[in-house]
Amino acid sequence: MSAENSLKTGCRITVNGNELDFAGPPHSNALDFLRNQGLVGSKEGCAEGECGACAILVARSDADGSRWTSVNACLVPAAALDGQEVVTAEGLGSVDQLHPVQQEMADRGGSQCGYCTPGFICSMAAEYYRPERAEQHRGGHPADHECGPNGFDLHSLSGNLCRCTGYRPIRDAAYALGDPAADDPLAARQAQGAPAPVATDLLAADTPTGQLGRFRRPASLGEALQILADEPETTVVAGSTDWGVDVNIKGARARSVLAIDRLEELRQLRWEKDFLEIGASLTLSEIERQLAGDVPLLGQLFGQFASRLIRNSATMGGNLGTGSPIGDTPPALLALNAQLVLTSVQGPRVVELSEYFTGYRQTVRDAGELITAIRVPLPLATHTSFQKISKRRFDDISSVAVGYALNVVDGVITSARIGLGGVAATPLRAVATEAMLEGKPWTLETIRAAATVMASEGTPMDDHRASAKYRKAMLASSLERFYAQQLAVPAPNKEVQP
Repeated sequence: MSAENSLKTGCRITVNGNELDFAGPPHSNALDFLRNQGLVGSKEGCAEGECGACAILVARSDADGSRWTSVNACLVPAAALDGQEVVTAEGLGSVDQLHPVQQEMADRGGSQCGYCTPGFICSMAAEYYRPERAEQHRGGHPADHECGPNGFDLHSLSGNLCRCTGYRPIRDAAYALGDPAADDPLAARQAQGAPAPVATDLLAADTPTGQLGRFRRPASLGEALQILADEPETTVVAGSTDWGVDVNIKGARARSVLAIDRLEELRQLRWEKDFLEIGASLTLSEIERQLAGDVPLLGQLFGQFASRLIRNSATMGGNLGTGSPIGDTPPALLALNAQLVLTSVQGPRVVELSEYFTGYRQTVRDAGELITAIRVPLPLATHTSFQKISKRRFDDISSVAVGYALNVVDGVITSARIGLGGVAATPLRAVATEAMLEGKPWTLETIRAAATVMASEGTPMDDHRASAKYRKAMLASSLERFYAQQLAVPAPNKEVQP
């Protein structure tokens, strides 16, 4: 199907079991669309994806059917939901028959002003229906300060903000939830596949001030690449967690938006003999589930990357595509010696991530190219860690981020790869520190000597997140912390083979 042949005047979105029409404009987000339909439970709190007041549920593909996934409606373009299935807080239950999550929130006093409540309920419902939670509950999962006796993961609420009630009653409501009933329709829905991707081409009518724009979701990678070749100024989006903020806060508008989030060619994760290949449009939550801890460095990264709501939409390709010097994935991937597959109508090329960034938000990617995959060489290093220094432990932007990947054989550091973020105009490798470590004994003396070199890496600056002096101090202490962490690990990270 060509881009022109797929042209249509509107989109159809299934919301709470009803098909609704969306005719634009293309930059409108899902939150505004839903509220215009009278579904005002979802609220706009921050318009940046940080408060979760706008959370909704979307049926997403899963290995055994579909999975109810919570996302920020304020960031998702409404057109991106064309052909998809959405549930809002109104669709979970009614005044006469509350959903179990709504009932527990009422019984435990988890709602006061109510502004944040629908968003909390949607995030809680996504966790309520998470298949792994039910398995953990039946298996007698031990409770801790971040996971309840019913298997409820509190991190599923990390993107939801409450300003008046306090989190204890909300946590109590979450921990009181049992398993979905046998006749629960939303639980039964997960046994079926999610709606297939729909080729979308929504063109806004011309106005006195000019064309409002065009939103396209192509049917194939080849079609997407041709659009980029013909219109190199096109804005590419996947999860829209970055572009959505620009639209909401900065009033950004694009004459052409290309959505690649559901292109099957970009949504594969494959173990090959020499490398792991991660599709650029897989969400971070999907990668986390599929890897299941088999890449420990990435496993540490995922829990510190924004919130679950953001990770349910954000992609690794998108995080790299922005070229931001404070993105969380580049330091980890630099430590893993990753490569990027860049593809255009001329075909693919492979670029070392260490050579990808050329300046502040500048890269070697040409206008007609897409990041289609990330490759991580195998075997993995024996000693790895991801450290994020920020003002909040979770759901925050890093002041400094460091990825470590060292091989230690018979007490000697045989190779070292260290990725840094937040200390220069681009993410970069700590090459001087790496050279200082390689060939040296794995001892505290070596680490302390290398820490002085580490403090001189990059060109840190003063800004509202941290001073240059603080960033330098954090680089040095980060290396010492990494060493202390590894001493506490009973055995090196396992080598993963395909």
